[in-house]
Amino acid sequence: MDLPVDEWKSYLLRKWSLLPKSAQVTISTAETLSEIFLHSSSFLRSEDEKFLKRLSQGYLVGKDPSAPCFYREEGNKKFQEKNYSGAAVLYSKGVSHSRPNTEDISLCYANRSAALFRLGQYETCLNDIIRALTYGYPERLQPKLMLRKAECLVTLGRWKEASQTISDLESNFTAKPTPAASAFQILPKNLYCLKMKIQEKENFPETFPTALAKDFEGMDLREENEQISSASSSVCLCTDPLKGRYLIATRDIIPGELLVKEDAFVSVLNPGEMPPLPQGLESRWDTRVTNGDLYCHRCLKHTLATIPCHGCSYAKYCSQECMQQAWELYHSIECSLGGLLLTLGMFCHVALRSTLLARFEDVDKVVRRICDEINNKDIGLPESKTPVKTFSCSQGKREEIGKIVETQIPGCNLNGKYENNYNAVFSLLPHTENHSPEHKFLCALSVSALCRQLEAASLPALTTGLRAAVTPEWCADLNIWAVAMLRHLLQLQCNAQAITTIQHTASKESIITDSGQVRLATGIFPVVSLLNHSCSPNTSVSFNGTVATVRAAQPIRKGQEILHCYGPHESRMSVAERQQKLRSQYFFDCSCPACHCEEPRTATGPRWEAFRCNSCRALMQGDDVLSCGNGACPEAVSRTHLVSRLQNLQQQVGMAWKLLRNGKLEQAILWLLRCREDAESFLSAEHAVVGEIEDDLARAYAALGDWQKSATHLQKSLQVVEARHGPSSVETGHELFKLAQVLFNGFAVPEALNAIQRAEEVLLVHGGPQSGEIQELQKMRSCLLDLPPIPKGAQGILAHGKET
Repeated sequence: MDLPVDEWKSYLLRKWSLLPKSAQVTISTAETLSEIFLHSSSFLRSEDEKFLKRLSQGYLVGKDPSAPCFYREEGNKKFQEKNYSGAAVLYSKGVSHSRPNTEDISLCYANRSAALFRLGQYETCLNDIIRALTYGYPERLQPKLMLRKAECLVTLGRWKEASQTISDLESNFTAKPTPAASAFQILPKNLYCLKMKIQEKENFPETFPTALAKDFEGMDLREENEQISSASSSVCLCTDPLKGRYLIATRDIIPGELLVKEDAFVSVLNPGEMPPLPQGLESRWDTRVTNGDLYCHRCLKHTLATIPCHGCSYAKYCSQECMQQAWELYHSIECSLGGLLLTLGMFCHVALRSTLLARFEDVDKVVRRICDEINNKDIGLPESKTPVKTFSCSQGKREEIGKIVETQIPGCNLNGKYENNYNAVFSLLPHTENHSPEHKFLCALSVSALCRQLEAASLPALTTGLRAAVTPEWCADLNIWAVAMLRHLLQLQCNAQAITTIQHTASKESIITDSGQVRLATGIFPVVSLLNHSCSPNTSVSFNGTVATVRAAQPIRKGQEILHCYGPHESRMSVAERQQKLRSQYFFDCSCPACHCEEPRTATGPRWEAFRCNSCRALMQGDDVLSCGNGACPEAVSRTHLVSRLQNLQQQVGMAWKLLRNGKLEQAILWLLRCREDAESFLSAEHAVVGEIEDDLARAYAALGDWQKSATHLQKSLQVVEARHGPSSVETGHELFKLAQVLFNGFAVPEALNAIQRAEEVLLVHGGPQSGEIQELQKMRSCLLDLPPIPKGAQGILAHGKET
């Protein structure tokens, strides 16, 4: 997904292997990006472009006039099944394929408003009703739509507007008998119920735990750092010949304190699983739901009511404002390239969008930096403050000004401030010398093919917004932008941030909502990129749309470095696995305390992967042959045998999960209990599979309404999670959240309040007080504190009698 599709990668790697040896050597030994690009792009042929075009045509990104009717019908089926969210997404697909100002788009908006109404999204429903009427919704159907509008307004307490809507309905349609006219008579009957609903909402309290609120008062960026934009004044920027740029604490920092809150300079939505579709009528009308259907392509806000680009069916937004801003900033150029960008991968898309956004900054500086690269001047490396000469760049030539200045830390402006701008993005290291020649060839030809498409489209918009400091002749030279894109493409392997979100899924058979972290987009955050890696970091990074938030995950002393984990964490990988991952992707050997102090995995291994003796329960030790850690026990067994048993057990757990997912709860429980018995005979109590079994048992009992048993199994699962990830980890926080849900549903008030408190203490550190889980915990606490006292001995009856 980050890199081009496999067919294009294989094609170019084959092309590389067929190049003359001399050409391979020339590209391999090239010292600058401009040389790499110019030498590589000279081998791009018309047949290569034709092959890439065929691959791009596999993605349907244009508007198909036959599709809206199909998606309306499919959405209607979901609506009849009461799957209103599914219906809304399918109606949105119909909207995305509709041309503006057509009956198709008005019908899709109107149908989507019905689904949104059933989902209780009244404001969004109103917006769709207005859109449907604006785009010419048929007059014969308007009474039903206006009635829905009135019901929304009443529910929202907008009485004056509701009265006016009802009055308009009566005056416009009473004299014109229609099948919908009889619907007016039912509206007054519904007013009382709607008013009562509003009163209930107004009386529903939402409180925040007082003690925790005090601890987290002022946790926003109270004073923005004078040296680093988007950062707290509690950190400062340093540079070192070996470390490069890094951040340290200027004072003692407490857990949960906000250190960085940065909006992405650029972000591109991860389209999700979107393999090219085979040609054919059915394949054109795809009902798969991806991230691209659920999130705004600009701000990444989740929405069921997307607004499409007028020119393509792929780009969708949460509002007219986001659509307009995206069009002005970059989408006017990207719109016709949708299939090509999906084929070339997200990194290529991010690289293009970065250079497009550069047009709205100080382009004279941008072009000068690119010019320095083309003229073989090293840039972007850690620099000391030594006197250097500055140059002016014009028409591809450098003119010496002769002024002696002190160079700044890369990415900083002349005043020494590091900002979230293109200058900072450009300063991120591309590690040109570390990438393989084949990879650089692949990236260079991908960029070259993209630039030829830009050139073929002539794209006058490319120069729109460029300042007078840059001549039109210079702007027309796409090689300048190609070198910049190649630089960004190579930067992204080490500097891209995976923007994540928590997605919740549930089935009709399960009470508990399953949640998991998913990658939503790829972005560049210049300030977050300043953080160096540790396998045991002292910070936690979370995302809200395009905004990254870095909080202290543990106490940080004054002068201590602020560290982030690039992915290989000590709780998930052994030291050898982490070192290999960091070396291959980030080109360095990690020397953090976790790597320096971790014992080799020659004894028992991590507890969440350890085997134990069937005879005395002690942990097994060894490599190929494992012996009991208890010296008095003679038990010994081959690792191969134990691994085989583990694989068989995992298959059994997978079968039990299928039963659970299909609603066969009693069968699933029996299967899982057998799996647990087997696991206890050879796995450590904190093995990851043991935790998985306990978690599945908790789900099964929750689905049956046996909250007490569910909580018992969740507590055992929690022990496994704490052993693997630590008691203050975000993973532990999510597990505590689930435990709080189960205890809440079981009316176990003291236990639930305790679990809520523990979950908040962990999740506040990682996500802050505005996270969805924190807000849900607050609602649960409020409900529990408002409950009347439960008579002694009645709790079990209440727990099992509660409707779900």
